[in-house]
Amino acid sequence: METVLFITQLLVVLGCIVMGTRSSGVGLGLWGGTGVAILVFVFRLTPGNPPVDALLIVLSVVLASSMMQAAGGIDWLVSVAAKLIAKNPKQITLVAPLVSFVFSVGAGTSNILYPLLPVIQDLSYRNGIRPSRPLSLSVVATGVALACSPVSAAMAAMVTLTDVAPWNFELIDILKVTIPAAIVGIVLSSFIVNRIGAEISADPEIQAKITSGEIPPPGDSGATVQANVTVTKSGRNAALVFLLGVVAIVIFGLWKGLRPLDGAGDPVSMTPIIEIVMFAVGTIILLVSRPKVAEIPTTTVFKAGMVSAIALFGLAWLTDTFLSAHTDLIAGGVGALVEVAPWIFALGIFLVCVLTTSQSTATRTIVPIGLAAGVPLGLLSGMWAGAFAGIYLLPTNGSQIAAANFDTSGSTKLGTKLYDHSFFVPTLVLAAITIVFGALFGALWGG
Repeated sequence: METVLFITQLLVVLGCIVMGTRSSGVGLGLWGGTGVAILVFVFRLTPGNPPVDALLIVLSVVLASSMMQAAGGIDWLVSVAAKLIAKNPKQITLVAPLVSFVFSVGAGTSNILYPLLPVIQDLSYRNGIRPSRPLSLSVVATGVALACSPVSAAMAAMVTLTDVAPWNFELIDILKVTIPAAIVGIVLSSFIVNRIGAEISADPEIQAKITSGEIPPPGDSGATVQANVTVTKSGRNAALVFLLGVVAIVIFGLWKGLRPLDGAGDPVSMTPIIEIVMFAVGTIILLVSRPKVAEIPTTTVFKAGMVSAIALFGLAWLTDTFLSAHTDLIAGGVGALVEVAPWIFALGIFLVCVLTTSQSTATRTIVPIGLAAGVPLGLLSGMWAGAFAGIYLLPTNGSQIAAANFDTSGSTKLGTKLYDHSFFVPTLVLAAITIVFGALFGALWGG
């Protein structure tokens, strides 16, 4: 009877996730909350704990980053990134993904990629490089970047799960595994992706466009496309303040002695530290750059952040309610399975990322299972990072669509069969390599 109830409740959880995925956006949160209602009122389970700490981190980070965007900070970051990419056009399949990764890590969002897409496309084509190569890997690289950012919603979800007793696995413990794993993953993936697809000279579709005059032949036929942004002094100042805040968070993570003490005489945990720093950063941006506060709710970062928070709230509450009621069963059954094949945990994160296109949702859904199953924290963090590439396995993400539309050569495709698009192989390659090296680094120094 207990097994039947477990399976039935699991189907409720999975069903709500599927329905939320179909609705997308805030629908994920609504279906998560509805699942909690079914588990509580129908199956009489005790309501789980809503992810309050994670939500507060998300809200504080979204507020600070929205202030930065309203002040023009993201535009300034994009202009810097575009210049870095333009300095090494021949190595663009490596440089563009690395630059996209670094700036997504610093900003805590992959939205910074959108204005860079036409720059990447233009520079690669002019230098005779198939645009789909740097475009596809740059898009996928921003996915794993959020597992390396101290200020991403996914990291907020992760820290609030691991930086508590009995694990006490802090932000810096996660970063020292995820960052090197992601960088190695991007570098090695670039060599593979740089061989995907025909060269421009051998691609009949591109050659037909050149012959018809629809597009010019490769080569420097004019001024390079610039990122479509407006650079201002106030934007630069806002971006620098925000990045200094990110650096401060890392420093507090590295040196606990710099943190104030709590009532028990221990250093304050990183959860409130991140919140405090981000509120201070937002206030400093307000004083230094003077963005229009009334415009903050209209920024893309704010809108995306609020949707992410709602989805995180509903689905995380749903999974916590289910997992809390079956901790022993999951720890025993799933734990034995993961012990034999640890990659199953990575597969779980990957599949939830595919279904929900949300790394924070995947984190709150699967990481608690990994913790209950006893997956070592270092190993868990490394596999968690690589699996984030999964949000790009299907051609449904906005940055994928934008990349295909910006590629005037037509080499970047969305496909018609879900697996024949330009991002499918780069997603699998980057995920696999990052997971492998993440597991290796996690085993070596992750704890």
